[in-house]
Amino acid sequence: MAKLHAMFVHAHPDDESSKGAGTMARYAKEGYRVSVVTLTDGAAGDILNPAMDRPGVKERLPEIRREELERALAVLGVSESHQLGYPDSGWVEDFAGDGSQLDPGAFWNVPEDEVVGRLVAIIRRTRPDVLVTYGPDGGYPHPDHLRCHTVSVAAVDAAADPDRFPEAGEPWQVRKLYYIAAFTRSRMRRLHEAALERGIDSPFGEWLERWPADAPETFTTSVEVGDYLSQRNQALLAHATQIDPEGLWFAIPEDLVREVGPYEDYELARSLVDAPTPEDSLFAGLEPRG
Repeated sequence: MAKLHAMFVHAHPDDESSKGAGTMARYAKEGYRVSVVTLTDGAAGDILNPAMDRPGVKERLPEIRREELERALAVLGVSESHQLGYPDSGWVEDFAGDGSQLDPGAFWNVPEDEVVGRLVAIIRRTRPDVLVTYGPDGGYPHPDHLRCHTVSVAAVDAAADPDRFPEAGEPWQVRKLYYIAAFTRSRMRRLHEAALERGIDSPFGEWLERWPADAPETFTTSVEVGDYLSQRNQALLAHATQIDPEGLWFAIPEDLVREVGPYEDYELARSLVDAPTPEDSLFAGLEPRG
């Protein structure tokens, strides 16, 4: 009997460790199949850890970020990795979808069908039951995150269609599609208030002030990951060019996160199985296919 398989599609190396890492670690430990697709090389990223801002690092950034990704996945127990290696598009302030702002070879400017075809081939070959990616807003408006959403959803549709990309293998139907809800207002408020009660400076105050009080929360699924917070943190630290050990990710102590917010949240965007929400698992309602 085949194991249930969750595929996580991300834009850059390090996204897998900041968005859903606890879930991946938990499912890998529990014996499920977990795979990660990384669409770009991360080469346009800044060096965000002062300790890594030294000669030669920027020049070797694609290679270094690939090595960081491999170390992070090993920490999480994830052995199935697919790296498409497209050139990172880079951050653009107030990006409006105009590819002329970017390098012609950047991921955003790659023909969509090319990327979708490569994703379809991976989906048909590895046969995930669940695919996890970003929502239509990308989580934040980085060109590569926005494109990650578009090509991931298109690939889910195309992988099941025998008339699309017939050279990519036998059709395969992904049964559940999720969007990552990495930061939810309710969870952020719980962490913020608990930190203040302990006398800890919270990094979330300004975020909460900017967040519209009437903004709806659309997450449907909360996976408990309290036992996997240390692995998640170690995976983050494996991305040494991107993660400052003294930075935001570690501002709230692990024991406090475990006490008041030990969850990773997702929005069920599409399901072909009966799985009433709210859910506590990405595999809710699924049985392995023989």
